[in-house]
Amino acid sequence: MVLTTKSRLALRAWNVGFVTRRTIAQYALPRYLVTPDELHTALQKNVPTRISTAPRIIPLCASWFLPNDPEKRTGHSTFITSRIPQSRFFDLDAIKDRQSPYPHMLPTPTAFADAMGKLGIRRDDSLVVYDTKELGIFSAPRVAWTLRVFGHSNVHILNNFRLWVELGYPLDKGEPAPVDETDYRPVPDLDASKVATFEEIHERILEKGKEGAEEVQILDARSTGRWEGKDPEPREGLSSGHIPRSSSIPFSSVLDPTTKTFLPSSELRALFKEKGVDPSKAIINSCGTGVSAAVLDAALAEAGFADEGRRLYDGSWTEWAQRVKPEENLIHKKA
Repeated sequence: MVLTTKSRLALRAWNVGFVTRRTIAQYALPRYLVTPDELHTALQKNVPTRISTAPRIIPLCASWFLPNDPEKRTGHSTFITSRIPQSRFFDLDAIKDRQSPYPHMLPTPTAFADAMGKLGIRRDDSLVVYDTKELGIFSAPRVAWTLRVFGHSNVHILNNFRLWVELGYPLDKGEPAPVDETDYRPVPDLDASKVATFEEIHERILEKGKEGAEEVQILDARSTGRWEGKDPEPREGLSSGHIPRSSSIPFSSVLDPTTKTFLPSSELRALFKEKGVDPSKAIINSCGTGVSAAVLDAALAEAGFADEGRRLYDGSWTEWAQRVKPEENLIHKKA
């Protein structure tokens, strides 16, 4: 068979695309938690071009600080100051349910798809979410969890940006260059199996101990003082305390105290066993506003707990403390 010039060009383009796809598959990130070394290698082996439609590896900055941050830092300001090159910024305070009275609740599927399109992200891109070097691990797991709730299949967490900086890997700063927006379609469905609601938890707490009531473990990632009701909440006027029969596992306990990376999987398994967490029972992770609860969720995943039956209470303590009725006595404090 004699190939025409047009056919030869088409075959060459197909071969280039095939090699590109093989390269991407070869350097795909295999684990949920990735090291700075792994991310750096993957970025070197997967250099994007403007004309390529192949899946990309995109660092996604998820920096966020509590509203009472003593240094008045914001996620966006730290993104401008120091970031991984080619990063996009996922703003927890903007990509949310704007109709909800509670902070950064999950956005609607349409709002999520629109936000991803404005970030220039495609459905098949691999996203590596990371935090600030100051906090190590804090809000990145929440953004990673959000991406998974909306069905983005290739999601990872960098463990962590502080090490990336200390190891001397490339950094960028200043206002980023504009990105080409994408059409993030079809609009994804929200996976309700990963989300716990106030109504469900309220009902389960009231039915606890009744015959046939399903057992569920509620893990609280806030500080012990807030869980005990001895320390104030960062949001003025909100009572501290905890959901009845919840367990206090501060998110800081699953992180290395020096590097702020996740503890090794063996140490995480030992920690959860010590805290009495039963892998055979359903788990609901909670915190103040649904951010650090996702740190526990990621730690449970790293410890080998199954995805099935593991959920996050989106409204968390901010919603619970405002919605329960005083006569129900469902805000518990430690004497």
